Amino acid sequence: MMWAAIICGLVFYKLIKRFFYDDDILDVEGSDHSSALFSVADRVQKLYGGNVYVGLRIPDADTSSRQSIDIVLVKKEEVVVISVKNYSGILTVNGDGTWACEKTSSHKVERHPNPVAEARKQASILESYLEQRGVALPEGYISCKVVLPNPKLCTIAASSLPSEVVTHDEWVQMKPGPKNMFSGWVKNPFRAGKKDMQESIQQNLNFVLSTAPIWDRLVLIYLASFNASKSDFFTNKINCLACRLELKANKYVLGEFLEFKGKQEDLQALSQIRRSKVERITVQKTSMFGLAPSRLQVLYALRDYRTEGASEAEWKEVTVRSSTEIIFQLENSSKVRKFKLSSVISLTLSA
Repeated sequence: MMWAAIICGLVFYKLIKRFFYDDDILDVEGSDHSSALFSVADRVQKLYGGNVYVGLRIPDADTSSRQSIDIVLVKKEEVVVISVKNYSGILTVNGDGTWACEKTSSHKVERHPNPVAEARKQASILESYLEQRGVALPEGYISCKVVLPNPKLCTIAASSLPSEVVTHDEWVQMKPGPKNMFSGWVKNPFRAGKKDMQESIQQNLNFVLSTAPIWDRLVLIYLASFNASKSDFFTNKINCLACRLELKANKYVLGEFLEFKGKQEDLQALSQIRRSKVERITVQKTSMFGLAPSRLQVLYALRDYRTEGASEAEWKEVTVRSSTEIIFQLENSSKVRKFKLSSVISLTLSA
């Protein structure tokens, strides 16, 4: 009976994975960074409040290109550019400021440009962009941080890291506080006694950032693994392997939406979903415990440049085959990936 349960569970796992999930989702280059980025952004907002902007692509006038910025935190007292480095392994800082991460399993060394210098440059580019759009910040108002959220990163001589770096240990120990929530992290010595920003400036700042270019973002759902050890099977701690399936939702991928791919009639139904007209789509499907759906409902919100967000009346709906795919180019990469609509929760399009 025990082996029968194991076999049945494995068959069930394969069926669920076959009909509901895309194998590519499990190993999407850049998705771990994107998911870490949104995780950090969510915790930053819970800890410090304010407005948080994720995945910006700020025009750099000097290079005529766009600079990717992971997170911008806006508070009355501060604007903080946050760079998220989801590194793993053993971290060492070289004499020239570059970083090296040695993988503990393969001993392969990955070398990275100085993240602090990169974050400072991003803050400077953002400040110039804001000034070009009519928002001149007081001197010293904008700062930067580099967050290392991965618990699998071991930092040698962490105390010698620049003050802008927030290690994993420091990150998990951060707590909100009514008076000193920014103490030791988001703190600016150049504005002693200056606590409030003019309301008009702050409104303009949030408006500019909310309308700034961003990466398109996919939110995916995927099947991670069974959450059961071998000892569970042999000690009969579980009766049904399927009961131990672990679902992982909200896997983020940043990049650029290119097109839909599928049957001609489905492409015709989706032809109204264009960047200039639509800002967001969501995909509705049946429960994973029901039969695998052959068709999916795609809801899309029409873009309204006059207001923030979309009202209920602005949502439209089409129905297409679940085999329809989204063609997506990954952030800062030449790689193009395909994702089945059945694995997509939502897609947000930059204007």
